[in-house]
Amino acid sequence: MTTHLWDRAALVPAGTGRRLPAVVALPADLPTVAELFEFMRDAELRFETLLMRLEERSFAARGEMVVAMDVALRHPGHARVTTTEPDRGVAGNFELWISDGETIQTYSGTHRLGTSRPVRNRPRGLDAHFPGSARVYEPITPLPLETLPELFVHPAGYCQNVLATGRPWISGTDVVAGREAIVLECDHPRTIERAADRPDFHIQVTVDRADGIITRLIETIGGEVTREAVVTALEPDAPLAPGIFDFEFPDGTTMLF
Repeated sequence: MTTHLWDRAALVPAGTGRRLPAVVALPADLPTVAELFEFMRDAELRFETLLMRLEERSFAARGEMVVAMDVALRHPGHARVTTTEPDRGVAGNFELWISDGETIQTYSGTHRLGTSRPVRNRPRGLDAHFPGSARVYEPITPLPLETLPELFVHPAGYCQNVLATGRPWISGTDVVAGREAIVLECDHPRTIERAADRPDFHIQVTVDRADGIITRLIETIGGEVTREAVVTALEPDAPLAPGIFDFEFPDGTTMLF
């Protein structure tokens, strides 16, 4: 099934009241691609807090690289993402991104570098007078841009601008992180990466059936896996530890801005 016309990533109710998901639950059988995309768009609306851990494996000339990301989120606006490389040990081996909805702080434990800056304003004026493809999803709780946590928790733009540009289809179901998921395949989607702009580029994603979050992403070129990211723990509406979003820069930190 082709879905080139799916352009509903930013089609969310207007107003200041609480947004609710347009699709409460998926049908008992397999959904259509368009139904799945609309369900995924509203993923973050189905929980108030979230704990998630995902691991990314990429394969290049230097061999396999593993990166782990731990996400804590509380609506509206509070989020924390800690990134580590397990193979490099634990001493200072982490990068932190933390936001309260107004200020973003980042810290590199490896280099002892920090930043603190206001949240960047999202594009304004992309309202209903523009076509859907020119509008952007406005998250309740932003995550670091162009990262896997952002892609997995806020998949609307990825569905519209990547998956819907190729040849997507539903191939079945699977279990990821102990939770049932829908498997979607996509041949030759549009990409800005020259290395992947070829007809044998393929993406497989699994989507959590209950909440719509992406729980696994596998990219292949010519049948060879080049990137694999999988959620290893997923806890929607999890209790969060007090002070989880508090942070003070350690002594000796060099502030860049």
